[in-house]
Amino acid sequence: MSLSFDYRRFSCPLVEPMRTADGAIESREGFLIRISDGTHVGYGEASPLPGWTESIDDCEAALEAASEASENGRSALIDATDHTSAARHGVSLAVADLAATIDAQPLYRDLGALERVPRVPVNATIGDGSPAATAEAAADAVDRGFGCCKVKVGVRSTEADLERVRRVRETVGDEVDLRVDANGAWTFEEAERVVAALADLDVSILEQPLPAGALGGHAELRGNGVAIAVDEGILEHGVDAILDAKAADVFVFKPMALGGVDVARQLAAWVAEDNRGVIVTTTYDAVVARTAAVHLAAAIPDVLPSGLATASMLERDLGPDPVFFDHGNAVIPQAKGLGVEDVWDEP
Repeated sequence: MSLSFDYRRFSCPLVEPMRTADGAIESREGFLIRISDGTHVGYGEASPLPGWTESIDDCEAALEAASEASENGRSALIDATDHTSAARHGVSLAVADLAATIDAQPLYRDLGALERVPRVPVNATIGDGSPAATAEAAADAVDRGFGCCKVKVGVRSTEADLERVRRVRETVGDEVDLRVDANGAWTFEEAERVVAALADLDVSILEQPLPAGALGGHAELRGNGVAIAVDEGILEHGVDAILDAKAADVFVFKPMALGGVDVARQLAAWVAEDNRGVIVTTTYDAVVARTAAVHLAAAIPDVLPSGLATASMLERDLGPDPVFFDHGNAVIPQAKGLGVEDVWDEP
């Protein structure tokens, strides 16, 4: 079936620059995608991120190839972008949104959920700051209903970061689920020293304590009272190598970096068979990809509190957000497909 295929470039400024290994990013640049069968419409978003996906130029080239393949149907569209994760994410999402709209059901049902899912748990992300500022941010998140806080560490010394985590635990009490994300900043010796202290503070998950390549080190850190999660390591090694190395208790899936919500859903089912936990996070995406990540989380049984509350990172978005948050949960849109509206016109 021939489909119409259109895309346009967008830029959504960030409230604060995002620090990456390739430098600071001040806006999320990407492409909004729209496909139609003449009656129904599906939307997708391809937002490349340095260090995680292809470049913006390679993404656009892949989308142009998809445009040329559109007369050959949905599979040809996706095949044209198979070598580029952000472009594939956008195109496959538009195809999935169109299919779910035609099926007259929410996207998460087409992704495999067997029943209605009203909401999924979400974590609050607490950025780097002084111990007092970190504790205050965590207390504010708990006051807004979040039952899980993830504290970013790794910029300061391990002693300074431990003090920050201690202050958070003292402030929010024992009932709040507390996590720590080091973004691969520590050596094995530092991580080994910190894990015992984090266990004493009842931290549930330590995310990416070591650089992505250190599968053996992550495996050695497991079993010490804090679950070990991998994020960046998934792109470098793949899920199968991480499972073979027994390097993780939890997998953090970013659908934009993995090539689509369909790919992430398949990987989630795979790691669940090995009794591993799953967290879904965005890459500070605009509303189309962000909503898709929420639908993905809704399609994963027993998904852990996930990093989906990231709309506030954007100064301007592509359109209204169909997801709202209630007491630390994302309320799932129950409209056809993604449930996004009024995104195609320039903001």
